[in-house]
This record gives sequence, C-alpha cells and structure tokens, in this order.
Amino acid sequence: MKVEIVYLAPGKCFTTPLDLPDGATIEMAIEYSGVLRQFPEIDLGKQKVGVYGKVKPLTALLEDGDRVEIYRPATAEKKKKAAAA
Repeated sequence: MKVEIVYLAPGKCFTTPLDLPDGATIEMAIEYSGVLRQFPEIDLGKQKVGVYGKVKPLTALLEDGDRVEIYRPATAEKKKKAAAA
C-alpha cells in the first residue's frame, strides 16, 4: 500500500512516499520513513499524529493512499494568539 509521511518544522518540510505492507500502523510508517532521524526533536510520546487532519493513535492501521501527519506541539506564542482571537 502507498502512504505519505508529512512533518512541517519551522522553515523545513519533510514529506516522503512509502510503500508498506498491508497491516502497517502509523508508528511503523513513521519509523520506516526516516523522519525521526532527520528531526530528533520529534517525541511520539508527546506529539499527536493523524491521518488527513484527524488525530489517530500510533497503533491505527493505515489504508492505501493515507497521508500520515506528525503535529508539532503548540507553543506559548501560538496559544497567546489563539486566546487573543
């Protein structure tokens, strides 16, 4: 099955297509993609992940065509702007 991994960091964008076996989980896809080696600041124990904007657990099974997204934690600056809006 074909999936894509996406992670946006300040000034950087990681995106890579993967071809995984059926039954692959989000966590497997992330580990296989190499994003954790390129961005060691990613902490899957704290950061949320999802598929097409919907938060999912790392154990969620993927389907052909899924786009796995790793979400950055909200910073204090982002929280202030959201509260002011």
